[in-house]
Amino acid sequence: MEIKKGDKKIINAWAFYDWANSSYPLVITAAIFPVYYVALTTNFVKGQIPEISDRVNLFGHSFKNTELYDYVVALSFVIVSFLAPFLSGIADYIGNKKRFMQFFCYLGSTSCCSLFFFNPDHLFWGMLSVLLASVGFWGSLVFYNAYLPEIANPEDHDKVSAKGFSMGYFGSALLLILNLVLMSQFKMPPKFSFLTVGIWWAGFAQITFSKLPNNLYNHQPKGNFLFKGFNELALVWKDLQNQPILKRYLTSFFLYSMGVQTVMLVAVMFAKKEIKGINDANLIISVLIIQFVGIVGSVLFSRLSSRLGNIKALGISIFIWIGICVGTYLWVYTPLHFYIVAGTVGMVMGGIQSLSRSTYSKFLPETEDHASYFSFYDVCEKIGIVIGMFSFGLIEGLTGGMRNSILALVVFFVAGFLVLLTVPKPAKLPSNV
Repeated sequence: MEIKKGDKKIINAWAFYDWANSSYPLVITAAIFPVYYVALTTNFVKGQIPEISDRVNLFGHSFKNTELYDYVVALSFVIVSFLAPFLSGIADYIGNKKRFMQFFCYLGSTSCCSLFFFNPDHLFWGMLSVLLASVGFWGSLVFYNAYLPEIANPEDHDKVSAKGFSMGYFGSALLLILNLVLMSQFKMPPKFSFLTVGIWWAGFAQITFSKLPNNLYNHQPKGNFLFKGFNELALVWKDLQNQPILKRYLTSFFLYSMGVQTVMLVAVMFAKKEIKGINDANLIISVLIIQFVGIVGSVLFSRLSSRLGNIKALGISIFIWIGICVGTYLWVYTPLHFYIVAGTVGMVMGGIQSLSRSTYSKFLPETEDHASYFSFYDVCEKIGIVIGMFSFGLIEGLTGGMRNSILALVVFFVAGFLVLLTVPKPAKLPSNV
């Protein structure tokens, strides 16, 4: 199937997958499920001195409930990190990125639906649903992101990437508001919102799947595709060794992604435990602030990159993230302070995610192996998240509080910022890089 770069119908269909799948990170990992999970796994322990217990048991070990959640999410990224490069090599060889994207999409959406049955008395099965939903979401993004350099010209990558994130923020916020109305006005149990995410995700993804090509370069695979897929991956890895600029950028991305994604994954549970006087309604408000400000942020940083260049715009974003972490550790103790931080996070979250993806796509050489190249991008992100989530959970487990874990994130952002300063601009790229 041949497509013309810049085709608006295909670009719109591609961006609609952000609309479809962003319901997962908002409702499942940010807004409703974390509150639901903490509530169901926190117990009132009777005794001479009654107390509230946030301990859970799995495989004979006792964990803080949020600590266990962090470890399960981190494990999902380990799985994606191992699977993505191998599967992307196969996808590039036989030309079926869309089929792999569909598999992970349906795995994730089905797992979201299964969270309807979450029960702390059967914790293993509940955490398995959490694990597979995360694998489905992040696994599908490997192949989704790989379409960007195939459907848009380099000078449009920032704008197209921002379009996807903007649609994702708006669509997911719309679903969240719908669920909040159903829960508040019609007394819908929160667990039904997990069903809506799975249906929304798989349903709107059909718009994307109906337009994206599956074998753009008309590959005709022969022989053992497993071996050929591995060989495809090995060739991309060898090619990466001869591209020091791309490697340096990936190193920076790896470091600052530890901080960005960890903040997104733990923000609600941090507020639940560390912010005095905050209730579930306050948490939902803060999440919506992040979503709607994120729309503005992704567009703003896209325009900023066109004026200053991608690297400088990313540097500004990382610097703001450092300020957010330091400020949160030192001063954020009330709901009002948390709202202010949420607004700032929303502004830079959309910008750094959108620019990170488009900057990488601009650095890619002329190639047909986009899935393989983007698998390395995603592996850097996932391993970074594994380290970030594990560090966050471990420090909480050792110190007894989530606030101390923020200091680890500051280290990640500073390291990523310093490496980014060393990334030169390749001569062949447009002036806005």
